[in-house]
Amino acid sequence: MGYHLCRELLARGRAVTIYDNLSTGSSQHVDALKQDPRCHFIEGDVRDAAALRAALAQATEQDGRPEMVFHLAAAVGVRTILERPLESLEVNLRGTDNVLAAVAGWGGRVLIASTSEVYGKNPAAALSEESDRLIGAGEVARWWYAIAKMADEGLALAAHREGRLRAVVVRLFNTVGPRQTGRYGMVLPTLVAQALASQPLTVFGDGEQTRCFTYIADTVRALIELADAEHAYGRIYNIGQPEEISINKLARRVLELTGSTSTIVHVPYETAYGGSYEDMRRRVPDCSRLEQTIGFAPGNRLDEAILAVAEDQRGGALGPIYPAPAAAR
Repeated sequence: MGYHLCRELLARGRAVTIYDNLSTGSSQHVDALKQDPRCHFIEGDVRDAAALRAALAQATEQDGRPEMVFHLAAAVGVRTILERPLESLEVNLRGTDNVLAAVAGWGGRVLIASTSEVYGKNPAAALSEESDRLIGAGEVARWWYAIAKMADEGLALAAHREGRLRAVVVRLFNTVGPRQTGRYGMVLPTLVAQALASQPLTVFGDGEQTRCFTYIADTVRALIELADAEHAYGRIYNIGQPEEISINKLARRVLELTGSTSTIVHVPYETAYGGSYEDMRRRVPDCSRLEQTIGFAPGNRLDEAILAVAEDQRGGALGPIYPAPAAAR
């Protein structure tokens, strides 16, 4: 997501400083962004408070005091959370604390990327920002991530209410698009890669669990417009689109759009993730608050996302997936 956000900010005429340890990112993507002289890159870990403060100071020297910090650093994907739970917690908790402290040092603004995982097992047909959060058993590692992101939200909003900084929190619902990898358990790029390689498409459980997938272009637009909305701060916003699709139907749609003749196989959760995992049957966002605030909410662009992911994996050039604003053209 960071690549797409930086690319769009540059298209809108903003200067960008990237702070990333490249643990899940790509130096090739960074090199592509750095072709724009307004883009600067500093390699560093969000858990290193001193390095993070130095990066903000360097960014200030290069382009003036940052008008906004987008905090996207977090553990990525189910596999990372299950295989490296302590590292995941440290990135989410210590990393967010470091970001907030650094931003508070100059009284700035920050957008904190949270997740729909915080809703846990709440099966409501439309989850609003005020919906209850129903977290599972304490020994199930999946829920540790959700708890950490809840703490991130609380830290950010508490700092905002005490006047130390200005914060806005977003809860992302299954953002998908090109440049996303299936390496960390992301379902759509995994299915597309299997289809293109004529391998069986693996669907976990019975496949009737439903999800709502949001195209990266819509997520990026919402992030930027929320960051620019003065009245958005101090609140939480869902970013997603509400049309559900079962994972079985998603797999079939991938086969149709890629022209693959692969089969679909079902794998028990225990086989894929071991015993410390629990899934939920559905998770649907209510984005009324987002639309009321910025006049926009994501729509269903799943077919477009599948085709873009397939083109990217085939090695095609990544063309403009969203138009730049007229002023930036």
